[in-house]
Amino acid sequence: MKTRLTCPCGEMLRGEDEDQLVEKVQKHLADNHPGHDYSRDEILFMAY
Repeated sequence: MKTRLTCPCGEMLRGEDEDQLVEKVQKHLADNHPGHDYSRDEILFMAY
C-alpha cells in the first residue's frame, strides 16, 4: 500500500491509507497548485 508522496514543491504528504493519501494530495494541489489536477491512478503512480 502506498501512503506517501513528495510533491515537487518539497512538501511531504502522508496518509493512513491510499484513499486518505489521494484526498490529501488532491487538497494540496487545489490549495497550492491550481490547475494541476491528477487522478487517483496518477497520484498512486507517483506515491510510494
